[in-house]
Amino acid sequence: MSEVRLEAVTTSFFGYGCIDMLSAEIKKRGYRRSLIVTDSFLYKSGTADRVGQAILGGDAEYAIFYLVTPNPTVEVINECIKAARALDVDFLTAVGGGSAIDTAKAVSIVLANGGRVEDYEGANRSLKAGMPVVAVNTTAGTGSEVTQFYIVTDTVKHSKMCMVDVNCKIAIAINDTQFMVSMPKGLTAATGMDAMTHAIEAVQAKTANPLTNKDALWAITQINNYLPTAVSTPDNVQARDMMSYAQYTAGMAFSNSGVGMVHAMAHALGGKYNLPHGICNAVLLPYIMSYNASHANLETQFRSIACALGINGAYTMDYNELSSSAVNHIKALSAQVGITQTLNDLKVKREDLRELAATAMKDLCMQSNPVMPTAEDVVSVYEQAF
Repeated sequence: MSEVRLEAVTTSFFGYGCIDMLSAEIKKRGYRRSLIVTDSFLYKSGTADRVGQAILGGDAEYAIFYLVTPNPTVEVINECIKAARALDVDFLTAVGGGSAIDTAKAVSIVLANGGRVEDYEGANRSLKAGMPVVAVNTTAGTGSEVTQFYIVTDTVKHSKMCMVDVNCKIAIAINDTQFMVSMPKGLTAATGMDAMTHAIEAVQAKTANPLTNKDALWAITQINNYLPTAVSTPDNVQARDMMSYAQYTAGMAFSNSGVGMVHAMAHALGGKYNLPHGICNAVLLPYIMSYNASHANLETQFRSIACALGINGAYTMDYNELSSSAVNHIKALSAQVGITQTLNDLKVKREDLRELAATAMKDLCMQSNPVMPTAEDVVSVYEQAF
C-alpha cells in the first residue's frame, strides 16, 4: 500500500447541549471577536444568538452575517469577507449546514491568503492556514465541519467550484443535536442521503485505505439503521445523535479518500439549476453505483457495502447479485425517506445533458472515481436517472 496521510479537525464536541462547551474552548484559545456566518432563518429563529451566548461566555464578542444562501455564491462570499474585514474579527463561527460552513471556510482562506475566492479552485491552492473557524453544525449530512473540501457557486459560469485544501480545516466542530431536532423531514432525508453518498463513494474511491473504509462502513450501517427514524420521528434524540456521529465519520472518510462521479455530476446539476446537493446525490447514487460495478471490479467494495447495509446473504452472493442488491437497497432507502427519485422531478432538461456532462468531467471529484468515464458515459447515466 502507498503512503497514507490523514487530516482531521482539531477539536470536536458531540451531544445534546454540547454548545455550552464552546465558552471554555474560546477562552483557552484566546479568541476575542467573531463573525457568526449563518442564514436568515437561523438568525430569525434565535439559533445564531444562542451560539452567540456561548461566544460571550468565552469573553469574546460577536456580530452576525445572515446572508448565506443554499449553494453559496461568489457574491455571498465577497459580502461576508467585507463584513469580517470591517469588524476586524480573529475567528469565524459558522452556524448551519454545509452552506454556512463552506462559506466560512472560503472566507477564512481569502482573509488569510488574499486574492479572490476564485483563485482557490482546485487542490491546495492556498499557502497559509485560514482564519480559525468554529463550525456549529445544524444538519446531519454534509460533514463539512470535518472535511478539507468546500464548494462555491460561480454564478457567471453557472457551475460549482470545488476546493480541496488542508488549510481550510475547521478549528472547533460542534454537533449539538438540540439544533437538529427541529429539522424538517425533507431536509433530514436529503442531508442523510448526502452522508450515505459520502460513505459509499469513500469506500469505492481509488484512494480509499483501511482507515477511511473503517469510518465509511460504520457510517453506512448507522445511516441505514437510524435515518428512517430521524425522518419519521424528528424528536428522537438517539436517532439524531447517531446520525450526527455517522455523517461526521462519513466526512472523515471522504475528506481523506475523496468522493467520485456522484459528486461531480451532482455539482454540475447544482451549479446549473441551483438544486439541493443532497437530493442530487440521492437521485444519482444508485445509477452511478451500477455504472461503477459494470466498469470496474469492485467486488470487495460492494461486498463490504452490502454487509454494512445488512443485506441478507451478502457474504455468499456472486458479483452481479451483490451489486444489484446494494443498488436496490439504496433505491428503497431513498424512497422510504421520501426523496425525489428522478431528474425529471427536479425539472432537469434533457437538452442540457451534454453541457452538464462537460462540466462534470472537469470536476475535481471525478478524479477519485474508481473508473474514469467518458462524457458519453456521463450523459448516459444522467439519462438513466430520468
